[in-house]
Amino acid sequence: MAVSRPFARQSIVYSIGRNAFANIMTTEDANPSSLYASLLGETAKIDWQDLERFFAQGKLLSVARDLDLVSVAEAIASDNSAVVTQWLSSGLVERMQTETAADYAARNPELWAVVVSPWVCVQERA
Repeated sequence: MAVSRPFARQSIVYSIGRNAFANIMTTEDANPSSLYASLLGETAKIDWQDLERFFAQGKLLSVARDLDLVSVAEAIASDNSAVVTQWLSSGLVERMQTETAADYAARNPELWAVVVSPWVCVQERA
């Protein structure tokens, strides 16, 4: 008996900004996947105080400003380990550092987040 998955696995990641990874397409080059569209609909502005408990649990992933937050969530959700590993090793995506969390608590910047269980991907917007 086949198990139905809510989203088909995708190998394409849609990104904007100054991303140097060769295997990443921009949204101008292709249509966003249904997973991307779903995650986009679940992405929202959030206050730091609402994220603190996830930080305490070690579940926050900080996403660099020059990556598309939803593309990162899509890559994680679709198990695109090659791209996620590149982002992690280059520091574009990382577990939220204590210094960053303290800075967010002090400044209360504009943050956007999307959940890809068990992770919460967070990005500061300016």
